Amino acid sequence: MKKITLMGGFLMVLLSVFSCKEGLESEIFGELNPTSFPSTESEYELYTMEVYVPFSSKWPYNDGGTKYHFFALEEGHVQLYDFPTDIMTVFTAWGGGWENPSRGNFEPYIGAPRNRSHFEKVRFVSRTTSIIGELEEAPDDVFTNSALQQQLLGEAHMARGWTMFRMLQMFGPVPVILDPELIGDPEAEADVTRPSRANYVAAIEADLQFAIDNLPEAPEQYGRFNRGLALTIMMRLHMHEKNFTDAEAVGREIQGMGYALVNDYESLFREATDINSETIWAVTTDPASQGRGGNGNFNAYSYYCRPGNFPGKGGWSDVFSAPWDFYDSFDPADARRTLLVDSYVDGGGTTHDRTTGLRGAIFNKYAPEGDGGFQAADIVIARYADVLLLLAEAINENNGGPTQEAVDLLNDVRDRAGVSLYALADFASQDAFNDAILQERAWELYFEGLRLPDLIRHGKWPSAVGTVAGKQPGPSVWPIPQYAVEDGVEQNAEYAN
Repeated sequence: MKKITLMGGFLMVLLSVFSCKEGLESEIFGELNPTSFPSTESEYELYTMEVYVPFSSKWPYNDGGTKYHFFALEEGHVQLYDFPTDIMTVFTAWGGGWENPSRGNFEPYIGAPRNRSHFEKVRFVSRTTSIIGELEEAPDDVFTNSALQQQLLGEAHMARGWTMFRMLQMFGPVPVILDPELIGDPEAEADVTRPSRANYVAAIEADLQFAIDNLPEAPEQYGRFNRGLALTIMMRLHMHEKNFTDAEAVGREIQGMGYALVNDYESLFREATDINSETIWAVTTDPASQGRGGNGNFNAYSYYCRPGNFPGKGGWSDVFSAPWDFYDSFDPADARRTLLVDSYVDGGGTTHDRTTGLRGAIFNKYAPEGDGGFQAADIVIARYADVLLLLAEAINENNGGPTQEAVDLLNDVRDRAGVSLYALADFASQDAFNDAILQERAWELYFEGLRLPDLIRHGKWPSAVGTVAGKQPGPSVWPIPQYAVEDGVEQNAEYAN
């Protein structure tokens, strides 16, 4: 299967000619003539690749003006959804922009400037709406392969629905334009009314369902959106909204697609085996990339996780780490704990561990490989173990307590980790099983950007976070930035004066 990194030079051609104005609308400018481009099947495909821009991994300030990428090394999924929680320590080294979210305090983001806020992704939604309109209105003689046209539309709907879901997780419903005919309409673009939650969620579901119906299970180019990803994000959306009935149905559909847990947990995060039976979708990376404008995606997590004096390839002098309580919560036999390093000896022979001031265990899911300065492995975003645990949780919720099937799904994940298995009799109640699921998800999915939604769904925010030294959790939802409030967007109640 051919592997593609979608943020290479060909996509940057598009980024150089497409931009957005300060409202919700998009604007096209530059050397390409919008009256003649796109005009061929291949040009329409190239044109559609713009929808992948937010779903990439680069250094910050390189995403075409709508900071940040969702999977960037800074302000990406790990910092958005793991950094503030009980599985990462407080990070004080680089100032308030890092320290505040690591404490679980999102209030300072009220002051985020327009070019440093994920709220700006409302413009990407409008841009994708415009692309959808262009694809729908393509002349009849352009596409020799109608299936390609539907796939491209599926990719665009996937990008729009996923973006809206991530915005929902951060801010709640946000104002968006979903009708291509309204792009460029002054009245529509001036309307910054936040939709009802029901309508907003229904719009996400519609986009994701279109993607489910039109994306291939195995695209010719690995790294493009696929049907399994669309189903997984739909399942996460249903779980987020506590629609456990539909979540269970989607989970069962994914079960029938042929995914399977790999035998070796560590192999999921290594270059030679990052295409496997368990990974549903990952950010594909280029080991030679430096993470700059025209480069492909890259993986530089070692810089944020491995101290500068770490043997082999080190990183910054101050790095992310896991609380010792989290490290100690693992069974010592758990294969997943081996990717958390509790001690090391530097080049001068000095041992660094908890007794000598090491702040926490070192995240080593993505170990540096090869001759380059960065990791070579793809960044895992959706995998089958997540689906199995969500399905077990949904079954428990729908049945008022665990079933043998739910316990078996949980045990499938535990068995791979090499730890003891549960019996149905081990769970006296629905809550007891949910607690076990939440804990298992922490052990299985740490440093994959899923913890905050899990804690919110289980009603453990902020109680679980408050157990970590220095954490000062506030509201789980982010504030609408002040510049958007001044534009007329209603502030979230948790931050309203």
